[in-house]
Amino acid sequence: MADIVETAWAKINLALHVVGRRADGFHRIESIVTFAETGDRLYFDAARTDRFTLSGPFADGLSCGADNLVARARDALRAAATDGAPPVAIHLEKNLPIAAGVGGGSADAAACLRGLMRLWNRPAGDDTVAELAARLGADVPMCLISRPLFAEGIGERTRRIDTMPAMAIVLVNPGVAVSTPQVFATLRNKHNPPVASDHRGGVNDWVRAIKALRNDLQAPAETLAPSIAAAGDALADTDALLVRMSGSGATCFGLYGSSQEARRAADAIRAAHPAWYVCATTTRPGGMSAEQ
Repeated sequence: MADIVETAWAKINLALHVVGRRADGFHRIESIVTFAETGDRLYFDAARTDRFTLSGPFADGLSCGADNLVARARDALRAAATDGAPPVAIHLEKNLPIAAGVGGGSADAAACLRGLMRLWNRPAGDDTVAELAARLGADVPMCLISRPLFAEGIGERTRRIDTMPAMAIVLVNPGVAVSTPQVFATLRNKHNPPVASDHRGGVNDWVRAIKALRNDLQAPAETLAPSIAAAGDALADTDALLVRMSGSGATCFGLYGSSQEARRAADAIRAAHPAWYVCATTTRPGGMSAEQ
């Protein structure tokens, strides 16, 4: 039994608007983000020397080397420590598809930071960790929170959305990986209207609000990988309340009125497409800390 266990919750972009481009070439976005109650798992144990190992259905596409974001997060936190950061054995159970628009390495890095903070007895409110997260990648700060939020800039500036309820959701990935830089390069209009982010109410209220928004990266991603559209069609055929792609793809999601409806939808899609990644779960509600 591991000393510490952390989940790298799957990140879901309910809406993602590309609203401009910075002088350095990075795109400015605005996004409403939530996290699903599913993800990779990281296990931490005290050890005599550092170890990093992998397992899980999607482990084959990853390296255990120093370039892995988990190893980079470990090394960055250790370099910032002033009161000791002893060797650690980290095991990553990779349950989520790679290059799939659901957080991936960013969620793993954030979970690594949270786990090592606990193992090394660092205070939960340590500002150093937030700074390290931003240096590791634009999505790592939001994955560090792992609760509903509004993100802007290149994704590094976040504001919690405590009013968002939990929602039944099905995640579908058709087994393709797409390159985020290629998706942005294919995007024609890089100056789109901003996101309206001040929403309240129950699930139906949130679904109506999100329907009025969009993912500006979905069309270019579908151009690069047409099977993304097929995944969206499969969700639409189950009468989901809302169907959309997350992030830069290739994972699509459907929102449902109940967990029972989501499970039925997932069963139907899994039967029709046994090679696809399909997961019925719920989103994490607002108003709670990432550790809860």
